[in-house]
Amino acid sequence: MSTQVYTPSRTKTVSPSLWQRLFNQEAITAYIFILPSLIGFLAFFAIPAIRAFQISFTEWNLLRAPKYIGLENYQELIGDPVFWNSLKVTLQYVVWNIPLQTVLALFMAVVMDRVTKSMAVRGILVMPYLMSNVIVALIWLWLLDPNLGFVNLLIQKLGLGKQPFFVSLEQAIPTIAGVNVWRHMGFNALLFYAGIQSIPKSFYEAATIDGAGEWAMFRRITLPLLRPVTVFVLVTSLVGSFQIFDTVAVTTQGGPVDASRVVVYYIVQNAFAFSKFGYATAMSVVLFFILVLVTLLQMRILRGNTSDLSS
Repeated sequence: MSTQVYTPSRTKTVSPSLWQRLFNQEAITAYIFILPSLIGFLAFFAIPAIRAFQISFTEWNLLRAPKYIGLENYQELIGDPVFWNSLKVTLQYVVWNIPLQTVLALFMAVVMDRVTKSMAVRGILVMPYLMSNVIVALIWLWLLDPNLGFVNLLIQKLGLGKQPFFVSLEQAIPTIAGVNVWRHMGFNALLFYAGIQSIPKSFYEAATIDGAGEWAMFRRITLPLLRPVTVFVLVTSLVGSFQIFDTVAVTTQGGPVDASRVVVYYIVQNAFAFSKFGYATAMSVVLFFILVLVTLLQMRILRGNTSDLSS
């Protein structure tokens, strides 16, 4: 007598179509949550960016309709020594601002992780970032005043000479960079601190058992595993540094003798002081592509889309 073995029939699974995946209940819910941000992106960035690109090919002073002039604005920009000087001044500011801000923020984050995790300390660190740039600039303008500023009075008490700070050709950009480092380093320190908290403590425990010191653990564990946070801090800080304006407008107005006339300040001057909106927009377009290129290079060199935690 033969026995028959029952084998269940295979049920063929039908994968949902693209239309079903795009418009199922979960997708529609996601669209609802994304919609406000999408509207804001289109209204305040995408559409104005396209319009700005169009204006960059025109001559426009707001008093009459824009006049199409082709590439004349870009040709003028190439031969404009003031624009290239403003770009050089901006690069000087970046060189002062980014390394100092990043190193201090990372140091503060490590100290917070090793010494104190107090919420009050974190609140104090982020307080300057919560203040308006204009308010911060005014405070430091008064503190660093060559004649009546508290900092110069303190320097004189120490037996040193007065420092001109904002009114010096050599010190204007480093001083502006120092003001913005003071404002932003606490916020960046909190970003680094959050990244350090996400590193598994077992890595440090294993390194301690192997006899590694604090510096070795920082160099071989903390720094490599903080790369995604570091890339985020560097990219956002660099973009923000190229867009520096309000601190310059409050403290130096681009002086003395163009020593602090950064590129965004020169753009605003052309638009609202010289009524050359087409030319100013052309400079803005060039600055936009410079920032895109620099950001892509940073992401490529620093491998910002990968993390050593996943390896």
